[in-house]
Amino acid sequence: MKKMTPEELEKFIHQQLRSLPARPAPRSLESRVLSALEQRASIPWYHQSWSYWPATVRVVFLIFATAVAGGVVAAFYSGFDSNAVAAQAGERLGFLSRIYHVATWISSLVSQVVASIPPLWLYGGMAFIATLYATFLGLGAAAYRTLYRNI
Repeated sequence: MKKMTPEELEKFIHQQLRSLPARPAPRSLESRVLSALEQRASIPWYHQSWSYWPATVRVVFLIFATAVAGGVVAAFYSGFDSNAVAAQAGERLGFLSRIYHVATWISSLVSQVVASIPPLWLYGGMAFIATLYATFLGLGAAAYRTLYRNI
């Protein structure tokens, strides 16, 4: 056989692949596909995505959502007391402020504790943990070779 150029080799491989017979589908494929289609068809429209909803329901939903959004905007622009709303929201969401302050206190405490540890101890601890990890990895590899390699 003569040496082929890349283009000739590509054509040759393409011809050989085209000449292969098509692989048959598994025997259970048709029944699985039909059962999946039946299952999808049995799902009610309100459990499917918005594009599967009936057109009238989509129109009613859009009108309702637009009315609600318009009502909210109108309420904020027509003498709505935003200070009262902000005060009430501050009362109800005050726990988030307390959680934030506790988290900053804990982080400052941890940074002070870590800063007070001598660097030699930190590096020694990290080296010890790395040694334990390498030992665990080595023991796991040895156990795998011993137990499962010859199966």
